[in-house]
Amino acid sequence: MNSAEIRTRWLNFFESGNSQGLKHTVVPSASLIADDPNLLLVNAGMVPFKPFFLGEIKAPYARATSVQKCVRTLDIDEVGKTTRHASFFQMCGNFSFGDYFKEGAIALAWELLTKPVANGGYGFPEEKLWVTVFQTDDEAADIWHKKIGIPKERIQRRGMEDNFWSMGVPGPCGPCSEIYYDRGPEYGRDGGPIANEDRYLEVWNLVFMQNMRGSGSGKDDFPILGELPAKSIDTGLGLERMAALLQGVENIYEIDTTMQILNVASELTGVKYGANEKSDVALRVIADHARTSMMLIGDGVLPGNEGRGYVLRRMMRRTIRNMRILGAGDPTSRELVAAAIGAMGTQYPELVENKERITAVTVNEEESFLTTLKSGTQIFDVAAGSVKKSKSTKLDGDTVFKLHDTYGFPFDLTLEMASEAGLSVDEEGFRKLMKEQKDRAKADARTKKTGHTDVSEYRKILDASGATKFTGYTETSSESKIAAIMVDGKSVQEADINTDVELILDRTPFYAEGGGQLPDGGLITLSNGAVVEIDDVQTPVPGLYIHRGQVISGSVDKKSVAIATIDIERRLAISRAHTATHMVHKAFREILGETATQAGSENSPGRFRFDFPATGAVPASVLEEVEGRVNNLLLDNLKVTAKVMTQPEAKAMGAMALFGEKYGDQVRVVSVGDWAHELCGGTHVKSSGELGVVKLLSEASIGAGVRRVEALVGRDAYGFLAREHLLLNSLTEIIKGARIEELPARISDLIDRLKSVEKELATFKTAQILATASELLKSTSKVSGFEVLSAELEPNISGDDLRTISLDLRNRLSDGIVILASKGSDRSTLVVAASPKAIKSGIKAGALVKLGSEILGGGGGGKDDFAQGGGANHSEIANALSAISKSIGQIAGK
Repeated sequence: MNSAEIRTRWLNFFESGNSQGLKHTVVPSASLIADDPNLLLVNAGMVPFKPFFLGEIKAPYARATSVQKCVRTLDIDEVGKTTRHASFFQMCGNFSFGDYFKEGAIALAWELLTKPVANGGYGFPEEKLWVTVFQTDDEAADIWHKKIGIPKERIQRRGMEDNFWSMGVPGPCGPCSEIYYDRGPEYGRDGGPIANEDRYLEVWNLVFMQNMRGSGSGKDDFPILGELPAKSIDTGLGLERMAALLQGVENIYEIDTTMQILNVASELTGVKYGANEKSDVALRVIADHARTSMMLIGDGVLPGNEGRGYVLRRMMRRTIRNMRILGAGDPTSRELVAAAIGAMGTQYPELVENKERITAVTVNEEESFLTTLKSGTQIFDVAAGSVKKSKSTKLDGDTVFKLHDTYGFPFDLTLEMASEAGLSVDEEGFRKLMKEQKDRAKADARTKKTGHTDVSEYRKILDASGATKFTGYTETSSESKIAAIMVDGKSVQEADINTDVELILDRTPFYAEGGGQLPDGGLITLSNGAVVEIDDVQTPVPGLYIHRGQVISGSVDKKSVAIATIDIERRLAISRAHTATHMVHKAFREILGETATQAGSENSPGRFRFDFPATGAVPASVLEEVEGRVNNLLLDNLKVTAKVMTQPEAKAMGAMALFGEKYGDQVRVVSVGDWAHELCGGTHVKSSGELGVVKLLSEASIGAGVRRVEALVGRDAYGFLAREHLLLNSLTEIIKGARIEELPARISDLIDRLKSVEKELATFKTAQILATASELLKSTSKVSGFEVLSAELEPNISGDDLRTISLDLRNRLSDGIVILASKGSDRSTLVVAASPKAIKSGIKAGALVKLGSEILGGGGGGKDDFAQGGGANHSEIANALSAISKSIGQIAGK
């Protein structure tokens, strides 16, 4: 039974194929990009349902089932080394939100596992299945024994560590029951899961959420505060582990989907799987990481240096490096992506649709990293040399972190090269710096949403007052009740003038930052005369709008009625930017192809930026074409509309969904005429003509494989064009007789003429200096048989001119060394030129310049015959020249 069929049987069974009469709503897998500030990536099947379990949002269905994409990187270093660890997996789950409980969950699980394959089940022999229950959960044990018929000897009890689950503090918790499959005596001794979990493999975990927990010191040490008013079910079955059992293979790396990728890696490297353990580990890492990377890019993650982008980049680079270690001489990412999409595309058709984009991002990252690997040895050698010079044997954490963070050097590569160089690595220091970096990234994102307030405080308000109703699509001013006032993270009853405050209203026209759109600003006026100026709006928990601002008049209290009024000019300017972003996005996809999919944006008043994947700079002709296409459509004054519909309906009309955004069953589609359709919750103009004009300002790289376009719209764009026009008129006045269209040619001609004059001047200046420098030959001195000319020349002679002078003078000496210096405005320049005979006697220009430059407080170097350096300590020039001459005497006199 292949993986796709296992997945289909699961969904069919819970949707309508079970005999319990418990039909479940099939919920598509959420994006791997977690909608949770505490998570980088979705790492469990229940994550998308977490707000329902926590009571933050009422579940729109009583029963649900899903096959959720998950990524876990906590044990990433173990991936491949063991056959149990994988970074990507699919978690099959069925969920009950206050509907069926233990008996229903147990009956459903048993039926699907033991139902014959011919009837839509998985066909496990009943006698091969064991179960565990929480040590005091007599109810679950009785259901397994009395209702299902499992013998008591195949029901084992375990403690808090193994069979009790909790989420959040305070939060729901409860016992769980796990189902195990006995693989037979060849895998270990008898005795059930308690005795041997290699022989008895966990297949399914059923969590019975029935209590509320308090805070405690550990997993098995916390108080139970009472029972939940609505008991729920959360179950999980790992699809890959199930596939290994049903396909009769030893582990998750040998199932159909993984082996497709592993076999391609084997063909590309010429290394057979099973040949030896070391190469097997590398092949497993490649197969796992190639698939995980492809799934992450498919959901809109792009390689970067922090957050989920860092997770992706690390896996991509481990894949590339392992392919090189196994002998792949040419780039291989294109073939690995094709294999990964071939393996997973049946289950996730959107991967096939986005194959071109996924491939482009992967190939670009490979090209970038291969350059790093090529120069990596040189980078590492400098660091290792410095360590050895200091007579240490350990690369410090700062150096390792810099290699990793600045140069993209994989940590495991640093470890390997350090070992080869006879060095150890300060791994603890490196890990500490990595953790600090990650914590900063997570804290920055979390602080933006929550300020310095514990998110549980917001949840309390949500529980007490309910979600905020957003009225901003139709209203610019709304009458509201104040649900809560917060100051310094705590709920208060009132706030006085000049206090920084957070207001939570029952309804609001203020748009909260999200979907790339900046928040509204404005005023909240109370019936008692108080006024709060709002400058930020966030949603730290789904459904709750936090209005941040300062009390500028009177005293705010909860009893007063509030009139929330947005700054309409700011809203209109942001709306123009947001509509313009949609139009530019569509134009880029028309001209560059579907790979130019939005990877990020920011819509601010009159200005917007748009990020998209690209393998190189976008030609100016393309930018001109995009700008022209958009502005022509502004003249058509296309109607901009927003409609709520189902996801299938949106897909049927060609609506674009943005990667990384979370959408429900009902989605809002914003359309610009019949031309552009995009899923969007933001605010927009009513017609394209309201944008006035769109002007693209710049296009640049913001990271490997990602380009950013910045643009202006409306009054800001007009103001920019007006200034540009004034500038052009000024230039035509300066360059007399030139028309605007002639300016490029006239200015280019002037620059060429200026360069020619500067070149002639430089030639004259050099000749003049050389003529003057000839007088210096009269001041040479003999040092150990060599003619030495040491002099400080006039100020501000360039390094190039000093080189010309020194080489000319050296050639005029029979056997000599020339040492020259010139004081600059910021830095003094020092050069040394040595003759062949001087070099043979051990006099090296590079070493002499380094000596003198250190005295000048700087650095420098070069070859044996000529070197250049300098420093900012101008007063030390005489000492530097003297030290060099003395060093020549010491070397030549040996």
